[in-house]
Amino acid sequence: MTDVLKLWPLLTATHRYDKSISTRNRGHGTLIEAPILAFLIETRQGRILFDVGCDYAKINDPALKARWFDPLEFPMGPPDMRDDQRLPAHLARNGLTPADIDLVFLSHLHFDHAGGLCELCGCDVHVHEAELAAALDEADDAYFADDFTGPFVDQNRWSLQREEYQLVPGVQAINTPGHTAGHMSLLIELPHGKPVILTGDAADLEENLTDEIAPGLCWQDREDMALDSIRKLKGLAADSGAELWPNHDMAFWRTLKRFPEYHA
Repeated sequence: MTDVLKLWPLLTATHRYDKSISTRNRGHGTLIEAPILAFLIETRQGRILFDVGCDYAKINDPALKARWFDPLEFPMGPPDMRDDQRLPAHLARNGLTPADIDLVFLSHLHFDHAGGLCELCGCDVHVHEAELAAALDEADDAYFADDFTGPFVDQNRWSLQREEYQLVPGVQAINTPGHTAGHMSLLIELPHGKPVILTGDAADLEENLTDEIAPGLCWQDREDMALDSIRKLKGLAADSGAELWPNHDMAFWRTLKRFPEYHA
């Protein structure tokens, strides 16, 4: 029996970029608008956040923006993030504060998935061991070092993972490397509806799933590993009856329930 009670998708920012960043060797010259999502999972054992979006200061402080999103070094450019899209604002609408979050589960440590850790000081954090090693090694330019090494980060509260495991009954971590070295997805068994698989960046778009297209960025160019993870997720969805929720697909995001509605 699942301990999951409710699931809220949270829009934390939007980002315009060349589609080939999401679909490997496909879509060059086509700009897409992508949501940057986090997910709040309420369970009988506490509240879990899957990913935490960007660091608001790096986008909205001119000096920090110039440092982290220098167009010569980071041509993808900065996302658009409003104050009301910050995690504390999302939580406040639900009568919560960051202190009410018990666990942060990070699919990976890229800036648009781990930057918001600065808003959640003191939380337990789960991330894959190989992911942290790759991030510390600056495996690609989407890792922003102080997102996971800054003064607000208490790595004594970090739990490094290797094997697939159950966070709580009904919430299962899935190893899906390829986009990054230690990428993880999450299977959530809802109390009433179909199970949901949060793909993270194993699949940015529905197109990644339907056409089995790897993300544009693959760790050490391991396209084969990324495709194995996509096929693994599709097989798991078929076996469990789960819906696959891609992470950066605006059309798909618009089909999801918005706060105060939730999935259950």
